[in-house]
Amino acid sequence: MPEPELAGVRNFRDVGGLPATDGRRVKPGRLFRSGHLAHATETDAEFLASLGLHTIFDFRNGADHAVEGLDVELPGVRNVNIPLSDPADGKEFWTMVRNGGLEQLRGILGDGKGAARMAHSYRSMVRHRTTEHSRVVHALAEDSLPALMHCAAGKDRAGLSIAVTLLALGVEREAIVADYLESNAPHRRYRVRRGSDAPEAHSPEVMELLAPLFDARAEYLTAAFDAIDEHWGGVERYLAEGLGLTPETLGRLRDRLLDR
Repeated sequence: MPEPELAGVRNFRDVGGLPATDGRRVKPGRLFRSGHLAHATETDAEFLASLGLHTIFDFRNGADHAVEGLDVELPGVRNVNIPLSDPADGKEFWTMVRNGGLEQLRGILGDGKGAARMAHSYRSMVRHRTTEHSRVVHALAEDSLPALMHCAAGKDRAGLSIAVTLLALGVEREAIVADYLESNAPHRRYRVRRGSDAPEAHSPEVMELLAPLFDARAEYLTAAFDAIDEHWGGVERYLAEGLGLTPETLGRLRDRLLDR
């Protein structure tokens, strides 16, 4: 299916086609990812409704909902909100990102601090959000497909939740990273909203300082994979102990999401 151009939803794509280690592939039309659906147009909503979705997982938190609004309602679709912390979390931090001057931004993001913050948050999310990720993967194994996962930009919280699901399906890390990096395509990127009209508000240096927050970088996802290896000694134990997935549940998940 050719990828649709959605007017009010960014970063939408079908995860179908990715290869798993057992020679199978993720079925098309079963698992989707995107940015938030709060600004979906009527045509966007019609397209999303045509996917036959069972569940939409929204990983945004209350602060995101306050800024962007709630998702549009799609008939017959279950909306499940599982808040995950934003890598750029904190109201004060976002206020500074949107309104801060050059010196302030240099202070919080300069000298590699922005990228380090993102990598740390990915590690933290994979370590401390096992309950939430377990809930998502168990739901997919039971009754929640076809499913769409999204956060605000569809890059970090949704990106990591998709990555965890793909690990459970036995998809190779390289393929997971390649899918994650597609969020960098110009038509997918989250638009930086800066509150100031001052010339320096959008200067090249300001945009460069903000880039780590709005980029999908392989090093972020690799940091999460490293945390899995360091804490659980590898993916198998992470799935079994971290997410509480039994061989039966994993088998069911794979049968539901992988082709024969």
